[in-house]
Amino acid sequence: MPRKSSFRAAYEEALGRWTGAVEAVDLATPYGVTRVNSCGPADAPPLVLLPGGGATSVVWGSCVAAGAARTHRVHAVDLVGDPGLSVPAPGRAILTAEDLIGWLDAVLDAVVGGVLGEDRGGPGPRRSVTLAGHSYGAWIAAHYATRRPARLGRLVLLDPTQVFAGLRPGYAVRALPMLVRPTPERIRSFLAWETRRAALDAARLRLQEESAGFPAVRPVTGPRPDLAGIAGPRVDVLFAELARCHDSARAARAARAVLPGARVDVLPGVSHHALPLTAAAEIAQRLAP
Repeated sequence: MPRKSSFRAAYEEALGRWTGAVEAVDLATPYGVTRVNSCGPADAPPLVLLPGGGATSVVWGSCVAAGAARTHRVHAVDLVGDPGLSVPAPGRAILTAEDLIGWLDAVLDAVVGGVLGEDRGGPGPRRSVTLAGHSYGAWIAAHYATRRPARLGRLVLLDPTQVFAGLRPGYAVRALPMLVRPTPERIRSFLAWETRRAALDAARLRLQEESAGFPAVRPVTGPRPDLAGIAGPRVDVLFAELARCHDSARAARAARAVLPGARVDVLPGVSHHALPLTAAAEIAQRLAP
C-alpha cells in the first residue's frame, strides 16, 4: 500500500508533537507489518491503544501529553489496512473478526513478551495489559475481550460504535460520500459537522485529510460483541454526549444493562470524533491504574 510523501510528512509532524521520547517499532505479525508508537516508562504497566477507523495511532498524542504515559508504557497501534504506517501482508488480508483476534494476539505477544521492552524476564506471571480503543478500535477491543479475557487486566471502551448501539441512519448517510470517495474537502466538512466545529489540532487535521489518498480497504464488520457475563478484565466505558453516530444516553443505558459491574459514564460537551483530541485529560484520568 503506497504512502504518499505528503502523508508521511503529516504523520511525522503530528507524531513529533508528542511529549517525551517515542520509540517507533515496525512489528512483524502474520497479517503484515504493524507500526507501534511507544512511550512512557519501560517498567510501567502496558497500555495498548487502538484508534478509530482512519485515525492512525497519532490521534493519541493528546492523551499521552495529558498523563497516560506517566502511568503506563503506552503502545499506540496503526490498524493494518487503515491509513498509517502499518503494511498488510500480500495475500493475507484481515477479513474477519477472528483475523483481527489473531493480529492483536501477535501485537500483545510483543508487548508482554519483550519485543517492545515490557517483559523483564524471570519467573512469575506476565503483567496484564490494559486494552483501550476508540470508535471502531473499541469494537475491535470488545471482540478481543470476549475471546481473550484472561489476557487483559482492563478494557476501556471510548465511545464504542456498534457495540451497545447501532449507527444512526443520518450519520451513515452523511459519512457515505467521504467513505465512498474520500477527499480532503469531504473529510474536513464531515469532521466540522460531526464535531460541531470544535477546534481540532491543525497537524492532526492535516493528517486526517492526507488519509484521503489511501486505497479503500473495507473494514471488518460483523455482529456486536457479546460482552454479557465477561469475566476477568475490569471494564470502563466512556460515551461522548454530543456524538452524532449514536444516541449516547441510550447506548450508556444498554452498556449498564449488559455490564452491571462496569463503570459507564457520558462525558458532556464533546462529540465522537473530537473525543481523543479535546477530552484528553478525562481519558488519561480514566486510563490511570
